[in-house]
Amino acid sequence: MSCLGKLSVYSLFLLSLSFVSSHAANFEIHNNCQYTVWAAAWAPGAHSDGNRLAQGQTWNQLFAPGTSAARIWGRTGCNSAGNGCRSGNCPGGLRCTGSGEPPATLAEFSLNQGNNDYYDISLVDGFNIPMGFYPRNGGCRQLTCAANINLSCPNELKRPGGCLSACKASGNCGPSSSSNFFKQKCPDAYSYPGDNTATAGCAAGTDYRVVFCP
Repeated sequence: MSCLGKLSVYSLFLLSLSFVSSHAANFEIHNNCQYTVWAAAWAPGAHSDGNRLAQGQTWNQLFAPGTSAARIWGRTGCNSAGNGCRSGNCPGGLRCTGSGEPPATLAEFSLNQGNNDYYDISLVDGFNIPMGFYPRNGGCRQLTCAANINLSCPNELKRPGGCLSACKASGNCGPSSSSNFFKQKCPDAYSYPGDNTATAGCAAGTDYRVVFCP
């Protein structure tokens, strides 16, 4: 191969690396529930938005590479303006300019952290809606919390529209019988802070799908 040919291949390699590191990740957020969900997407200081999703509707959100500690969740029982939600309520109405109130099932992620994305389903704030979190890259781990935990929530954790975690209800944020309850229902999800079985990773530049009621 000529020097020019080698240079062209090297340039293409650098271009591909540049694409991976600069590609905004698309999150396709789909409501498969038999009720309306007011979806929210938020990252500290970088991203806030929301949308009303009737059953079968999809909403797309772009997150920039380097986005950290972001979350997507669903609100239930909101009024027509996206306010006063029964679960997952947040400041800002429909557009949701801050983090939601527990209980809420969370899709959490940080993008392009050392050329990798990291993502999880978290029940540390409790549960309100079943959720699936699926990378478009077929080689990466798919996460699902399909159980309706609200139906069997212990009385002391029941809240309007959801099931509060022990961490939020009593301040017990370590392993406990309550965290075990969540883990048994949804083995793929975080049940308490420090649950190191729940985080998944994928190559930076991957797109994702978040499904309510998978």
